[in-house]
Amino acid sequence: MNKLKRYIIFLIGLFVNSLGVSLITKANLGTSPISSIPYVLSLNFPLTLGNFTIIFSLLLIFLQLLILRKNFKPEYYLQIPVSILFGYFIDFTMILLAFVQPESYPSKIIYLLIGCVILGFGVYIEVLADVVMLPGESFVRAIVQTWNREFGSTKVCFDVSMAVIAAVLSFVRFCYGKGRFKCLL
Repeated sequence: MNKLKRYIIFLIGLFVNSLGVSLITKANLGTSPISSIPYVLSLNFPLTLGNFTIIFSLLLIFLQLLILRKNFKPEYYLQIPVSILFGYFIDFTMILLAFVQPESYPSKIIYLLIGCVILGFGVYIEVLADVVMLPGESFVRAIVQTWNREFGSTKVCFDVSMAVIAAVLSFVRFCYGKGRFKCLL
């Protein structure tokens, strides 16, 4: 497969990915671990989910630089434009899906499951293109390469830590909004 075709396939996968993330978010039952921190921040600050996804992705790329140092390959910088595009795709698909506002729990579950299938298909397309990894997976790869860890268990630890950080941010914001420690009463 030539390089241009692979990049086109990757961009399609990235868009499909963002559609899945947006649909999962619209289901209002939670979001993917990698999107959890940007989502919590978007609920509490004026920036969008896509904007915070870009900022968070850039932070992960910076952390890769710190972890890998001289082993940070020049092609890893491709994560920067991909992250920016992904963030804009998320905001665009959130607008496209503005009509999706499920009320009942069964309809929320249906939208969630459809979003998961779409997200999975988007990831499949991205992997098929074999162009560049998104910062979440690339960050895990940096940890695996530097400290000789197993990818699967490291990815699970990373995802759990993202969910825990998002929960802590939510709790702190909730408490801050209620006044000091009034949220505990």
